[in-house]
Amino acid sequence: MTEWDIKKLRILRALAEQGTVTATAEALHLTPSAVSQQLTNLARQLGVPLLEARGRRVRLTDAARLVLRHADAVFAQLERADADLAGYLAGDTGEVRIGAFSTAVPALVVPAVAILRETRPGLEVRVRETEAAESYELLSAGAVDLALSLAAHAPTARDTRFSRMVLLEDPLDVALPRDHPLADAPDLRLADLSGEPWIYGGSGPWQEIARTACEAAGFVPEQAHTAAGWTAILAMVEAGMGVALVPRMVSGRASGVAVRVLARDRPTRHVIAATRRGAEASPAVARALDALREAAARRASAAPA
Repeated sequence: MTEWDIKKLRILRALAEQGTVTATAEALHLTPSAVSQQLTNLARQLGVPLLEARGRRVRLTDAARLVLRHADAVFAQLERADADLAGYLAGDTGEVRIGAFSTAVPALVVPAVAILRETRPGLEVRVRETEAAESYELLSAGAVDLALSLAAHAPTARDTRFSRMVLLEDPLDVALPRDHPLADAPDLRLADLSGEPWIYGGSGPWQEIARTACEAAGFVPEQAHTAAGWTAILAMVEAGMGVALVPRMVSGRASGVAVRVLARDRPTRHVIAATRRGAEASPAVARALDALREAAARRASAAPA
């Protein structure tokens, strides 16, 4: 295969534009002898004559003009490559893969993607709904670049594989049947619901979150029904089968039930973003983190007090 030397091709193109070796040398800050030597070497590499003498001047051969037609396409592609690389280094292009738990996808990830489409349209985001344990396995393996989880579900801060950032404090509200006697009670406290049947997960972190919140309010909740998904939990609350603690990220979309913000002893969970340690400095990942922070800040400012 013919060896193409980009530097020498640029000199040939400059000669075609400037017309003389002397003018080419001045334009490129070279000596005329250096220009002549580089073009002689290029002709030897390509195996075709590039210049022919015409009096005291030289002119391009037909072979040289053929070479330049292809060189122009190469230079144009290199310009596009330079622009793409500059965009990548600025975090304006590239790809970011996000793994997030189910409620974080519509509440934080989708708004962040909308922000990036407006501000960084060349940055592609791929979203994957994951469970907490899976998201950190994928993050460690390099299959995702960002993992969103609850702080309670994440590896400890002593795990040196990951960098963690708090995105959002997500308060827990109470979901009651609409006709519940306390649905409109002023200054509702969690302790006011100590005698109610409760609905929450049968195992895992969410069961622990619900029980811990109730115990902090001074009672052990009676678990009347068990469900893992918010659709099922809210359907049972709507049917009058019990009450439930619901994250603000979910309660804002709840319908058919009365959602009350607790006046005191309000439990809160924390949503965090994690990257492989050091990866947060990647321009594309940094842009995605900025968009997630903005989405979280918008959500927090719009939330009820």
